[in-house]
Amino acid sequence: MRSIEICAGAGGQALGLEHAGFHHVVLVEIDSNACATLKENRPNWNVFEGDVKSFSASKYQNIDLLAGGVPCPPFSVAGKQLGHKDDRDLFPEALRLVKECNPKAVMLENVKGIFSPKFDAYRKKIRLSLEKMGYKCKWELVHTHHYGVPQMRTRAVLVALKKDYFPYFSWPLGAVTPPPTVGQLLLNEMGSNGWEGAKAWAEQADGIAPTLVGGSKKHGGADLGPTRAKAAWEKLGVDGKGLADFPPSKGFFGMPKLTIKMAALVQGFPPEWVFTGKKTPAYRQVGNAFPPPVAKAVARAIYKALVAGEAKLQENKEKAL
Repeated sequence: MRSIEICAGAGGQALGLEHAGFHHVVLVEIDSNACATLKENRPNWNVFEGDVKSFSASKYQNIDLLAGGVPCPPFSVAGKQLGHKDDRDLFPEALRLVKECNPKAVMLENVKGIFSPKFDAYRKKIRLSLEKMGYKCKWELVHTHHYGVPQMRTRAVLVALKKDYFPYFSWPLGAVTPPPTVGQLLLNEMGSNGWEGAKAWAEQADGIAPTLVGGSKKHGGADLGPTRAKAAWEKLGVDGKGLADFPPSKGFFGMPKLTIKMAALVQGFPPEWVFTGKKTPAYRQVGNAFPPPVAKAVARAIYKALVAGEAKLQENKEKAL
């Protein structure tokens, strides 16, 4: 099945969709570092580097899925929550693209802040716009640790499908087993540079991580978030005041810092996924990503609904003959 990915970032959602069975015909991303990351990991992906406002989906008529993670700052509790008054709000652009290419399904994710009562009317406006175009919609608050990602991260996900497919969609139930602890996840990487204390560190890092925060271009650097997040990391034996270039070496003493690769593992990226650019822009790509395992689970549910809907449409055609 074919898909368009907008606001693709470093490819967290795109990778999840790929694992769910979708083939991206184009990925739209404005950040040059993120585009370089996409091209580095998937040279065959068709990456459109530019503002989504300058992208047209008209030539991709009746594609299977339009997906993306539209910018979060307009709805984040860490910001001013200006919503539709924020010029970074790209929900209108997403709706324009839906109108242009008429996909069978739509999947858009954002921060949980969009569920704030102050945005009830705006969410309703988005839903009504999609309904006018022939879709039925569901908003859901998704907890990433329910899908094997060892992180206290919640995301708002909007799924919309054409009426022929919507009855076959149901939200994925999540993993049966709990996610690994931070220590279990990062043990091998923490010890990869000869640190003798890696095993002892992993045993006491026996919980899941707080939310990784990538920040915006205006705010946020290469550290693990605000004071509360740093305190939560400290309980796991991690120094959250910065990121390390390499895992701790032999003879290291104290609390280790995460590397970009470790942060990416906490986000659910596979170990072979490479992030381009200097430390701060690379970490921003990681922190702003939608965890691939969660994207895969939701996209797989969409995939199954489309398959079932197509089968029913074919059955009805045969009966009509």
